[in-house]
Amino acid sequence: MRVLLTHNRDLLKHFYGTRAVEALKALPIDLVMNDSDTPLFGDALVKAAEGCSVVISDRLAAGPREVLEQLTDVKLFTRCAVDMRNIDVAAASDAGILVCNCSSGYADAVGEHALALMLDLARNITRDAARYHAGDAGHPMVFGRQMAGAHVGVIGYGSIGRRIVELALAFKMKVSVYDPYAWIDNGAVNKVGLDEVLSQPDFVVCAAYATPETERMMNASAFAKMRRDAFFINISRGILVDEAALEAALVSGAIAGAGLDVGDGPDQQPSLRLARLPNVVATPHSAALMIEPSEFQAMETVEQVKAVLAGRLPIHAKNPDRVPGWLAR
Repeated sequence: MRVLLTHNRDLLKHFYGTRAVEALKALPIDLVMNDSDTPLFGDALVKAAEGCSVVISDRLAAGPREVLEQLTDVKLFTRCAVDMRNIDVAAASDAGILVCNCSSGYADAVGEHALALMLDLARNITRDAARYHAGDAGHPMVFGRQMAGAHVGVIGYGSIGRRIVELALAFKMKVSVYDPYAWIDNGAVNKVGLDEVLSQPDFVVCAAYATPETERMMNASAFAKMRRDAFFINISRGILVDEAALEAALVSGAIAGAGLDVGDGPDQQPSLRLARLPNVVATPHSAALMIEPSEFQAMETVEQVKAVLAGRLPIHAKNPDRVPGWLAR
């Protein structure tokens, strides 16, 4: 069985890792790797996948209908990530290809990053460090904000949202959560409506899943409900935020600032237009760039390949009911 690993050299190093590659090489398969600096997509992906039964794809290796229809040898197309919006699952089903993704192994990493952005904004850490690096040893008396006793509102109570809540409680913060689909059994957490989670806290953290329902939910109306001294944090997906509305709120002083790790820029990075604003702390979609979460997901893809070899349904299969005979192909 031939298996294509689409990750180029950079993605292989930072998003897949040596341990998972060695685990794949230990299996009775013919492993095909993208030994280049270029992502595989379109015709290049189709050509690389010739003769392969399994494609382990990185987030840049899109699976639109026109690509999936040409993957005549592939029976499993798995995404080494949670987000699989650029894979046409219906088209894969029509082509008899099983689609899988991975579970979220980065709740700790992203939760920690959310708290780091909150701390940075509350204490002016990036601004003061830049000033000090430039040789300005002045000591401006600009008061920061203590986390203990401050109020954080979290939108979304999935694995990342829950981790943010746990960390916020450890900081002795007041915590409110908006998630109409979640059961919250933590007595220290206040379950509130959307208006309350926007209008009351010192920090509003967007940790919701990207769905048609949440697309651009943080718009001009939402930012208008926030306090003028409140900070907005987004560590979810850029598609949840209307960036023009966020920019207007930041420039006008409708909110105090923002901490962003995602946005509408390339590869889901925050746009440079927003990142340049003085009241924004932006990181280039790096919250999950840790060995532990990347390795967690990579090893799940190894388990999926093992399942194919054993004739079992792989974990996190998205369309098994549409391709019931895929294992017999």
